[in-house]
Amino acid sequence: MSNKDSGPGGGALHAGEPSPWVIAQSRHLPRGHVLDLACGRGRHARWLAAQGWRVLASDRDAAALGELSNVAGVTTACCDLEAAQWPLAGQVFDGVVVTNYLHRPNLPQLASLLRAGGVVIYETFMQGNERFGRPSNPDFLLAPDELKQWAQAYGLEVLAFEQGEQRAPRMACVQRICARRPIDEAML
Repeated sequence: MSNKDSGPGGGALHAGEPSPWVIAQSRHLPRGHVLDLACGRGRHARWLAAQGWRVLASDRDAAALGELSNVAGVTTACCDLEAAQWPLAGQVFDGVVVTNYLHRPNLPQLASLLRAGGVVIYETFMQGNERFGRPSNPDFLLAPDELKQWAQAYGLEVLAFEQGEQRAPRMACVQRICARRPIDEAML
């Protein structure tokens, strides 16, 4: 089962359009190379590239990635993000965007993808969402404050955090964070 529940009433918070959270928090993203992790059809990759970022769009769905083949500023990587070996090992980015996706074993690797000063923008479902539809599997629902605790555990500075029920574009329980890897002052 995919943790990007889809289909009627499925998991997308903002189907086809970039998330307002991603748009609002993008002001914190350094100009440079951004990873759109588990990008699906690439709504954020397209938007970020149109704003001038260089984007690596990663997903395991080769057909969805194929739709990004002619988008200026976007390169793609078809990879299984849940494979035993982390397919993005050794890579670093100025920013990482993740929406509607959760695979807890990869959270430590997610933090390691950020270079000093790099920013992660993350938005996905949390406990309580089962009342409104999919995803309802607890494996794909964050616990209260889970993203904030994750960011703090990996030394990330929390720039913005929200959690709870949302009414539009559909009822859902969500958690959102924007966090930055500090710049090591000794390296300046």
